[in-house]
Amino acid sequence: MKVLIVSDSHGLQEELLVIKERHRQEVDAMIHCGDSELLQSSKEMESFLTVCGNCDYDASYVNDRVETFGKLTCFVTHGHLYNVKMSLMNIHYKARELGAQIVCFGHSHIAGAEVIDNVLFINPGSILLPRMRKERTYAILNIEDQEATVQFFQISGEHIPSMQISCTLP
Repeated sequence: MKVLIVSDSHGLQEELLVIKERHRQEVDAMIHCGDSELLQSSKEMESFLTVCGNCDYDASYVNDRVETFGKLTCFVTHGHLYNVKMSLMNIHYKARELGAQIVCFGHSHIAGAEVIDNVLFINPGSILLPRMRKERTYAILNIEDQEATVQFFQISGEHIPSMQISCTLP
């Protein structure tokens, strides 16, 4: 199973459509981790599993969601309600409470993936205003059985091999 993950697009429209179209045939699901600043009903957000960011004002967005990908549970949130700019501790506790093996979040605009206590944390970065890197990024999570690989891409679609991470999830 493959999952496209984007976050913090802050009003970008054409770019979201291009990314969706680029990967539509290869992914099984698409996640937007908030701060789209678009209506959930917009064509740009169509097909995305969405959550509300601190810059989203459409009341139809939910704060958090839990999705199942194969045998794995994925917790999706923007991150502002868990203070992710300071620490992953609060979001980690929530993931544990939910029994999630994967967490997708945004808010910090810092792209990266890491495993903490057998939980895979993925922040796809921002396709508008990246922090800590110059590349405007998004991610694709590939899950085969319990093996997970996270690849990062520039908004242009160019793969960033140095950011790739692979792990085995429980």
